Amino acid sequence: MKLPQSTHTDRPWRIHEIAPEFTVEDVWALPTPGGAGEFPRLVEAVFGSRFPDEAPLVVRLLWEARWKIGRLFGWDDKAAGLGVRVASLRDRLPYEIRTASLDCVVATAPFSPIYQLDDEFAAELANRTVHAVMHLGWVPDGAGGYRGQMAVLVKPNGRLGSLYMAGIDPLRRYVVYPALLRQIERQWRATAPAS
Repeated sequence: MKLPQSTHTDRPWRIHEIAPEFTVEDVWALPTPGGAGEFPRLVEAVFGSRFPDEAPLVVRLLWEARWKIGRLFGWDDKAAGLGVRVASLRDRLPYEIRTASLDCVVATAPFSPIYQLDDEFAAELANRTVHAVMHLGWVPDGAGGYRGQMAVLVKPNGRLGSLYMAGIDPLRRYVVYPALLRQIERQWRATAPAS
């Protein structure tokens, strides 16, 4: 379910101090009910969900089209990425987060992990259009349990980046994210501990 941006911005996440110039694009409640210590399982479910390979055909076609267009226009060239066009947000981490995140789960391409804490994870990607962050949090569900929350933060790269984000907005909100959430839910259920 899509959530108001304030459900991300009002929480004391560490990402706020690390990426203050990024804009919150989307916030989603994840269909991942669980207990206090299950956040690492959430991170594994999100990055182990084999998205978009197991998504509906329309999502796979959109995903493939995006990468083909990116190759055609050089959006995803190494010179447009992390450590070249933009510095990794990992370089901004305070010492205590940097040392706590040494065993950070390896995110799958195109994302690179920034940090992982007990209730918070962030990964980033950069190309000619944007520098983006996927932020996962583990939040109380109001009924004594917890659930995952995903926020996408973006820093567009100039006019191209702003046009790109505007152009993909409806596809992202109404096609890609709903399919991703369904896949995360399936992965979450498949990896549930035996009761």
